[in-house]
Amino acid sequence: MIPIPKLRLRWFQRSQKSKSDGQERSVEDQTAGARFLKTALIIIAIFLPITPLHAQVDTVEGPPAAVVWVSDGHAEGHLALRYSSDGAFSPDSSLLAVASEDKVVIMNLNSGAGPKVLKPHFPDLHDLEIHSASFTSSHDIFMLANGIMHPKGKTAAPTPLLAFRWDVDGDHIDGKLSALGTKGGYSPACYFPAIGYVVLYKESNFEMWKPQSDQGGVISIPDLTQIPNLYEFSPDGHWLLLAQIQTTAGADPSVVQLKTHKFVDELRGHEGTVLSMAFSRDTTKVVTACEDGKLRIYSVGDWKLQQTLEGHHGPVHRAEFSPNGRWIASAGEDHTVRVWSAEDGTLLQTLQESQEPLLDVAFSPDSRFIAASSEKQVFTWKLQ
Repeated sequence: MIPIPKLRLRWFQRSQKSKSDGQERSVEDQTAGARFLKTALIIIAIFLPITPLHAQVDTVEGPPAAVVWVSDGHAEGHLALRYSSDGAFSPDSSLLAVASEDKVVIMNLNSGAGPKVLKPHFPDLHDLEIHSASFTSSHDIFMLANGIMHPKGKTAAPTPLLAFRWDVDGDHIDGKLSALGTKGGYSPACYFPAIGYVVLYKESNFEMWKPQSDQGGVISIPDLTQIPNLYEFSPDGHWLLLAQIQTTAGADPSVVQLKTHKFVDELRGHEGTVLSMAFSRDTTKVVTACEDGKLRIYSVGDWKLQQTLEGHHGPVHRAEFSPNGRWIASAGEDHTVRVWSAEDGTLLQTLQESQEPLLDVAFSPDSRFIAASSEKQVFTWKLQ
């Protein structure tokens, strides 16, 4: 206890006693009183902190705000990333292309405007089924589709895989309608926006075609004698990953170095069929999604397993790095999208809007949006 009140009380009582006795305060008493007052002030200065006129509060920086993704809408349709590894978002991340039977729904992610519906049509072509829709620019979408050709006076027949660019603003074809793999025996076909090529496989050869320039080429892998049902090119064009190779017993994907056209390694450790593979945008990591319910992250170059991420209940159909390199999103049979830290593998959030298994997931180019789809519905989430 600070003794200041007691000192004041004692001095006050003595001066009152002097007055009650009718005695004149002597010089000695006045001096003593002055000494008491001086002592009190010294004690105050020692025991009580001096409060400034304008108090300052030190700001202590707390932990960073939690990453939170919130539901931002949904639409009927699918992303169908089996036909296109990415590219459903426009380059500025404002639009999302959703394929839905014979049409493409354009969702506006930056405004409350309703969706725009594109319905491609061609003479004598009926029952169009659009497999994928990928933005090649903010005003142009590249589509892969099949249909039934029914020329007048001739028997109707299914088409080969069709490829075409569609003008979003004018709602018409941009360029020509192309048929892919007309000689047969190709499996499968996929568009890779990162390198700008449609790729078809046949008899140890990957045939490349760039829809924007109509240029092409062939990559031959002599040691590849069986059909790979899943493959992925690195964004820098140096690597090719192969999985689900027919008649091959092992589940681990193979690594091909494209400059030598040779197998150089494997992504080891999988306990089930690999359902997707994706490179980070800087081509330093690979993430795989597996039937065993796990994600695995490998370093590019030495192809070592860095992390195994567990949390999904059932097969994981697809996983992808965010363009900024901070997160991984995965879509699973358990109806969820899970967002992970790409740095340490921490599970950051589980998104549970879907009532059906989720087959595909993708980040927008600016990493602010996540889109995921089941067979018939696409969901979007926005970063807060």
